[in-house]
Amino acid sequence: MTRVRRRLARFGCVGVLLLGAAVCCAAPVTGAISAYVALKSAAGQGASAPEGGSAADIPPRMLTAYQKAVQLVGRHVPGCRGMRWPVLAGIAKIESNHATGHAISPGGDIRPRIYGVLLDGSGAGGNTIAFPDTDRGRWDGTAGGERAVGPFQFLPSTWNSTGRDAGGDRLADPHNADDAALGAAVYLCGGGRDLADREQLQAAVYAYNHSQEYVADVLGWVDQYTAAVQGPDPGRVTGTVRTVLEAALAQRGVPYAWGGGNADGPSYGICCSPSGKTGATIRGFDCSGLTTYAYAQVGIQLPRTAAAQAGAGRRIPASLGPGALRPGDLVFYAYAPGRDATIHHVGIYLGNGQMINAARPGTLIRTDPVDALPGYAGGARLL
Repeated sequence: MTRVRRRLARFGCVGVLLLGAAVCCAAPVTGAISAYVALKSAAGQGASAPEGGSAADIPPRMLTAYQKAVQLVGRHVPGCRGMRWPVLAGIAKIESNHATGHAISPGGDIRPRIYGVLLDGSGAGGNTIAFPDTDRGRWDGTAGGERAVGPFQFLPSTWNSTGRDAGGDRLADPHNADDAALGAAVYLCGGGRDLADREQLQAAVYAYNHSQEYVADVLGWVDQYTAAVQGPDPGRVTGTVRTVLEAALAQRGVPYAWGGGNADGPSYGICCSPSGKTGATIRGFDCSGLTTYAYAQVGIQLPRTAAAQAGAGRRIPASLGPGALRPGDLVFYAYAPGRDATIHHVGIYLGNGQMINAARPGTLIRTDPVDALPGYAGGARLL
């Protein structure tokens, strides 16, 4: 956790005619000093992004650490309420992909250790600010500066005040899954936050890393893990609606690709989004590519742009609110709600306030709350 500021990157798709394809895009994003940057880059290129988006992508020993931290955090922050393991999983997903690829001992020790880039201001890894050494290399392996450590990517200076011993060995080690998860829980709880309150949860995640984009990505995973615990909504629907939802849900974990995806499935995208992101090297979907694919599974051919898709089926006015949506409906977002020509993003409504979403470059397909994006512009019912 480096607590570095980033500029907000909006969710979005714009209907842009480029090489005959309408694609989804997002606003520019500045660089930041954090392991989060490298992880997002790798995921965007499809290099190390895991399939799926349920608890199945969490190593069992890490899941145990998250659950143990929830049980113990009240001893250290008595006023903390609403801490759940999906909250910790959402942070660890972004920071280290749950330490995937590392060995985790029965006692929770992670080897090899997880290190972020050296924050020496050299520009390597995207960092431009030098952080002086505070631990003489005890946790980050170098006395030449500071770098984030462990599955929750704590700076040694932060760990010094936040770290907790969860295993009873009298050593708070950020490279131990149990200790790191408990330290993260303590930090997120702050002065006794109620993390069941959405605004307080957002504030806690923002305190962990000063970036609204980071908050959006973490909460997307928190919601996805929460939904996995509660069970998938497609079990409540049948027929063609279920087919569409299952087709879209099966793409969770697939990278966003600018201009990617069609009726046959994921594909390499094109260059370039307004933020300069290329999809040419990424095999995946943009927002309207995902909806095109999902509906093709039931024989419905959709236009390729989000704005054009608003003209398909029966329009559900934004004035009726998200409560008028049913599973399988298209969900739209516009720069000027009420003017369909300004629609820039589309998702597929899953139920219970959630949608299946190909959000923007650098993310994976996932579930998100319908209200996670501004500019709600209603929906369309095709089934």
